[in-house]
Amino acid sequence: MATARPRSNRPYDVVLFGATGFTGGLTAERLAVDGPDDLRWAIAGRDETKLDAVRERLTRLGKAGASVETLPADVTDDGSLRKLAEQTRVIATTVGPYLEYGEPLVAACADVGTDYADLAGEPEFVDRIWLAHHARAVETGARLVHACGFDSIPHDLGVYFTVLQLPEGVPITVSGYVRAGGTISGGTYHSAVRAFSRARLSAAVAAQRRKAEAQPVGRRVGSLPKRPSRAPDGRGYALPLPTIDPVVVRRSARAVERYGPDFRYGHYALVRSLPTAVGAPLVLGGMLAVSRLPPGRALLLRLRTAGEGPSKEQRARHWFKVRFVGEGGGRRVVTEVSGGDPGYDETAMMLSQSALCLAFDELPETAGQVTTVQAMGDALLSRVQAHGMRFEVVG
Repeated sequence: MATARPRSNRPYDVVLFGATGFTGGLTAERLAVDGPDDLRWAIAGRDETKLDAVRERLTRLGKAGASVETLPADVTDDGSLRKLAEQTRVIATTVGPYLEYGEPLVAACADVGTDYADLAGEPEFVDRIWLAHHARAVETGARLVHACGFDSIPHDLGVYFTVLQLPEGVPITVSGYVRAGGTISGGTYHSAVRAFSRARLSAAVAAQRRKAEAQPVGRRVGSLPKRPSRAPDGRGYALPLPTIDPVVVRRSARAVERYGPDFRYGHYALVRSLPTAVGAPLVLGGMLAVSRLPPGRALLLRLRTAGEGPSKEQRARHWFKVRFVGEGGGRRVVTEVSGGDPGYDETAMMLSQSALCLAFDELPETAGQVTTVQAMGDALLSRVQAHGMRFEVVG
């Protein structure tokens, strides 16, 4: 049953934490332009001078921007984060790496029943949050939604869209093939380097979660083979992509019966040239090895600066396409999700729309740590389509 939560007596509908950073600033601009005229919202952070500068910029962008307020909050001050969570219905945050800075804010939201959305593509962080705060969030009604950017909305919603084109009640397989032209954000890069350095620990935390987490009854969810292969159109190669995206997709499949009694998913990077297909795994393996040593990790982190990003003109040339091949009940369907700059512009749009969706839309009754499909499904799909992301049946 889908319901819209009524506006509470809390003073804000949405608070954005991290608006003084690069991606946070873009997200704030999207809220200022795309938010409803009567949006009650604020930007939060520890540097009041920087917050005031962002607010000044936002007030010139539209009616929602004109109403934005500023709030003090610091990731090192648990009291300030709890006060922040108590004042709003939804918090969206761009402050990462989340494994380093994220848990206190999630804990505050879980404890006081505030919905939470972030850009976390860090599997260890997401698993640790489930182990520590999922149960409390279920008690308070808070929805904790991670990966509300390029990780993992195009993939999570894209698979959901593909499943909807196939018959109900049958075994389903979906393969996703990712292509992109652009750059990942500095924050995402730093998160990835830290994740590489903690691969073994992350695997141990994932195993702890699997042991504790209930599995669907009478249904199976699994993975397609994780090995390189030819691209489905014969032009290039498909390489297994070890991101959080397939993990999120499988969690959505476990939670939503529409994925069928036996669902399997494979997630791949699509590359056109043989040298790239050979070289990419070698580069990834080299980064994994180097990141495990403190000097090597420090060197990798210095290669990109968190909080900075490409110019508007550069971002305008960036793009992404994710093609999905789904099969079930004797039918085969090919879909495609596509959009503009994945690491910044589209990510800012997706996070802002996720926050507005949680605040205002009729949604399934869920609580605890939930995926974007599980929490917002059709409503979020409609929102991102309305803001330029394309979901198409192409075959």
